[in-house]
Amino acid sequence: MARYGTRRRWRGAVLALTTAGLLLTGCGQGSGDRATDSSDKSGDHHPAPAPDSGEYDERDDDGTSRDIAPAPDHLSTFALDVDTASYGYARRTLAEGRLPDPWTVRPEEFVNSFRQDYDRPDGDGFSVTVDGARTDREDWSLVRVGLATRAAPAEDERPPAALTFVIDISGSMSEEGRLDLAQESLGVMTDRLRDDDSVAVVTFSDEAETVLPMTRVGGNRDAIHEAVDSLEPTLSTNLQAGVETGYATAVDGLREGATNRVVLISDALANTGATDADTILERIAGARQEHGITLFGVGVGSDYGDALMERLADKGDGHTVYVSGEEEAHEVFSEQLPRNIDLTARDAKAQVAFDPETVEEFRLIGYDNRRVADDDFRDDRVDGGEIGPGHTVTAVYAVRTVPGADGHLATATVRWQDPDTRAPHEESGRLERASLDDDLWSASPRFQVTAVAAYFADALRRGGDDRPALPGAPPLSELAGHADTLADATEDRAVRDLATTIRRALPLHPED
Repeated sequence: MARYGTRRRWRGAVLALTTAGLLLTGCGQGSGDRATDSSDKSGDHHPAPAPDSGEYDERDDDGTSRDIAPAPDHLSTFALDVDTASYGYARRTLAEGRLPDPWTVRPEEFVNSFRQDYDRPDGDGFSVTVDGARTDREDWSLVRVGLATRAAPAEDERPPAALTFVIDISGSMSEEGRLDLAQESLGVMTDRLRDDDSVAVVTFSDEAETVLPMTRVGGNRDAIHEAVDSLEPTLSTNLQAGVETGYATAVDGLREGATNRVVLISDALANTGATDADTILERIAGARQEHGITLFGVGVGSDYGDALMERLADKGDGHTVYVSGEEEAHEVFSEQLPRNIDLTARDAKAQVAFDPETVEEFRLIGYDNRRVADDDFRDDRVDGGEIGPGHTVTAVYAVRTVPGADGHLATATVRWQDPDTRAPHEESGRLERASLDDDLWSASPRFQVTAVAAYFADALRRGGDDRPALPGAPPLSELAGHADTLADATEDRAVRDLATTIRRALPLHPED
């Protein structure tokens, strides 16, 4: 299978495909060189997406969106997402002997929790990888679309950071593994930050308070440690006050040339003030839009307001993670957060165009809250995802091919804006039917890990309802066996943990 890193012209108007934030592995040859978009969005260089048929966004009687795109719509468009909180929280609940609520299961966050082996571009922007493998269900395949940004820079090469930590100190945070875990992790991170970084600390319970204004780390590490160590849980959870004060503090301490970010640490169990994400975000819209301040949400606690935190991050130009233990917390604050200080792409979206000559139907697995109207793919006013260096983004499709058809299968395009100039860019990749692996469980190990994560999430999300299983889905016991084999092949501890997590679900899941 070859890879495409160069932009390709679509040969037919119906098949226009542009992806904006998913990792794509293609069947061609290419590099990670960035392709620059012209301002003409309908010219010959960039085929316009097919017009909206009006069917793709229809909803069933229960209000849920359709999973299978009806003909003649062969486009799929979504905003990039690198959240992983859903998988982290599912691991926590299964370790406690209970199934996660199906509404908290977001398959894309399961898939994006695992390392990929995509080629990376040399500069800003994305490489695009598209590959696939046939399942044991006739005519059905899994197709993986992957995007990768350049490798994360060395610590001394990234821009300085201005981080405003907004820390929940409400009564619910007194539970072991919440505030105490956050304090310990912030202490480790403080020691790792550079002297030219800056830190502010805001706390909230029934009210919010700026405990430490924006302060340079150099010469002030002891003061930062003291501010964090002094925190104690108190009363109710006024998340609105915390977020508003946090953004106001970030604006007061805004640094030109630095990455300005709000880091929200909470169980997101808001019970005072505004408790819905839209109202909270409306109050701080100016700080987000005018100053480009992004949000990094860190969820904690056995009871966790997943939906609120996820929406805050998605609409707040950021992303979320969930931590349940010391090791995970150190990984987030010592590795992930420093890696997420820089940005390489703003408002990144992906669009995949499936060839109607070879594809009868398809299903995007997850990204339910990140769908974008097809016509909005090149509308740079429409919100996308913010992505930093060192990231990969993966999307998985179940695809039913036309029996006996051969040739082009899909083209995926990612579109993003330069974080400084806001200039738009695109990169594309293609997949031919002949390039599909004949057997899913003989594909590359990392492709198989992606499939196991997607199948596992789909099983948990279905629970006992009538949602059909993904094509080729094995029983959970068999899926755990695949994960064990892959853990040996990859020597990846995260994959070993996946196998353990699947086995914990076996006695709880209605199908097994």
